[in-house]
Parts: sequence; structure tokens; C-alpha cells
Amino acid sequence: MIQQKLVQILLAPFSLLYGLGVSLRNSFYDRGLLKGVEFDLPVISVGNLSVGGAGKTPHIEYLIRLLKDYMDIATLSRGYRRKTKGYLEVKPEMDAEQVGDEPLQFKRKFPEIMVTVSESRTFAIPQIVMERPDVKAVLLDDAFQHRSVKPGLNILLTEYSRPFTRDYLLPSGRLREWRSAYERADIIIVTKCPPVLGEEDRARFREEIEPLPHQRLYFSYYEYGQPYYILNARYRLQMNPDMDALLISAIARTDYLLEYLRPRLSTIKAMEYADHHYFSKYDLGQLKANFDRMENDKKVILTTEKDAMRLQIHHPFIKENQLPVFAVPVQVRFHFSESAQFDDDIRQYLLNFKV
Repeated sequence: MIQQKLVQILLAPFSLLYGLGVSLRNSFYDRGLLKGVEFDLPVISVGNLSVGGAGKTPHIEYLIRLLKDYMDIATLSRGYRRKTKGYLEVKPEMDAEQVGDEPLQFKRKFPEIMVTVSESRTFAIPQIVMERPDVKAVLLDDAFQHRSVKPGLNILLTEYSRPFTRDYLLPSGRLREWRSAYERADIIIVTKCPPVLGEEDRARFREEIEPLPHQRLYFSYYEYGQPYYILNARYRLQMNPDMDALLISAIARTDYLLEYLRPRLSTIKAMEYADHHYFSKYDLGQLKANFDRMENDKKVILTTEKDAMRLQIHHPFIKENQLPVFAVPVQVRFHFSESAQFDDDIRQYLLNFKV
């Protein structure tokens, strides 16, 4: 902890310079020198102030499940770390290198909706409307800082164990903007909360965040499902306390997942990589070697759904070596029985949308 504080102090001048640049850019938007483009269809943004780990993907999926049966929707992501450029509509047969892991996950899980990637949101939204005139709403993934588009509804996520109120600007911390940027949000969700959360916790966070009168504050947690075989989702895994697991992951933080898995398995060994890491042949070789060294006959390889999108590139290796790689699905749930209220907030925004 002392070493971390020392690093933050040493990096503080660089954070100040970074913050001045962010402030200058935001002041241009706030004063109207730069203007975010508004569109004549509802645009809902889901983002966060910090770098990664707040749970944007499961919350986007929550919105997809909420809306897809009632209206035609599209998602728009930049396709982080993809090896292509420009605007693309995602197809199920594509891979993560073409479109990014999160958009591919959206398309594989919800093939009926339109999923797109583009570096330029201002270009992509008109393209979506031109190609699919029936689309009635667009979900923007990780767009809180990208003010070139002005969303009609701005949803800000902040992690329970690392809220923006206790963080610092890059590079001494993880914030991409000053804490005060939270004021642009319409809805704030404290994510990755413990499965059991009391009223004292809610009151403490409300006092710490100090939501503005127009802002609603929600608390969400993850509900994990039965792991499925990544080569054939029909095959499910029944975890038990006699089983050993090797977890391979390249997401921002695995703490929450590990807390869920530990009481359900005998032992867990983890192979962790940087967020959005593309697994190499060497990585897969290491995965097999580590798995072979596990002595328990009851053993399995676990991963996240997002990592499974990038592991897809190595499906021939996984199949040839009969590696039992299972993805752990996750869905968002809301504390304090407030899912109905959150759903109604979204519906009211859509119903009251005016061009």
C-alpha cells in the first residue's frame, strides 16, 4: 500500500497534465465550441470513467434482453483491438480478430439483432439507419468519454470495490476523466456488488457518490450460470467440490469470478493475461501443459465468455487435444428488487423520446 501511494505521488504531475488536456477538451463541448451530434432515434450509452473492469458487456446484454423482443435494436462498439479498420456489421461466422471479442459475443448470443463496429460513432449511426431503417434504438458500448455523439440516455457504471470516487486520473490511477464527469450521467450503476447487499451499503454509496437530483442510482451484481463447452454449448458442466479447475482469462479483473468459483471447486489455478489479450499458439501450448500436470482425474478448464471468443481462433487445437474448455456465462441482476424500476426508466426514455 505504501509503495502504491509512492507511485501515485510520483505520477501525479503526469496525471495533472493529462487532466488539463481532458478539461480543455470537455470545456470545448461544455461551451458549445465542439458539439456532440444528436440523432433522430434513441441512443443509449453504457460506459465508465475508469479503464476497464466495470462490467459494460453484461450490462449491454441486459439491455439487449430487455428490448430485443419489442423493437429492432443495434449495438455499436469500436471493436477494441480488432485487426480491421472502418465500419463493419458483425456476422456470427466472423472471429474476434476481425470485429473484437465483445461485439462477436453480442452477435453469437443474440443473432437476431444488428451488431456493428466502427472507430467513428458519428459515421456509424447514419450507416446503421441507412442499412437497417427498421432499427429503433442504438446501444453504444463504452462511449461515456466519446462526446462526439450526444446520447439521449447516459448510463455510467462504477465498480463496487473500486468506485470512481476513490480513484485518480491516469496514469497514477485508472480514471479517464476527472471525477466530476459523473454529472453527465442520467443513471449510475454500482456494479459487481456482493450477492448480498444491505441498506447501510446503499446509504454509504449514495452519500459518497452524491447523485444529482436528476440521476438514479442502482446496484447490480452478477449471477453466473452453468458453464458450457465452447465447442458445443449443448454440453454443460456440473461443478462439484471434488473438481480441480484451470482458469484461463484475459479480462480486466477476475476477482469477482474467482470468489464465485472457489467454494464450488476443490482448487483453482489461474493463467491470467492482459485485458483483451489474443492467445497465441504458445499460450495454448502452456495451457495444455499446465492442464496435463494437474493430477486430479476430475479436472476442467474454465474461461469467460469474452475469452471464449478469442479462444475460438484455436478451436482446431482445442478439439485435437480434447481440452475440456468451458465458458462461464453471466447475467446482471439488480439489488433491492429494483430491476423493474430500472427497466421502467429505460422504457420511459424510449416512450418519451422526441426528435
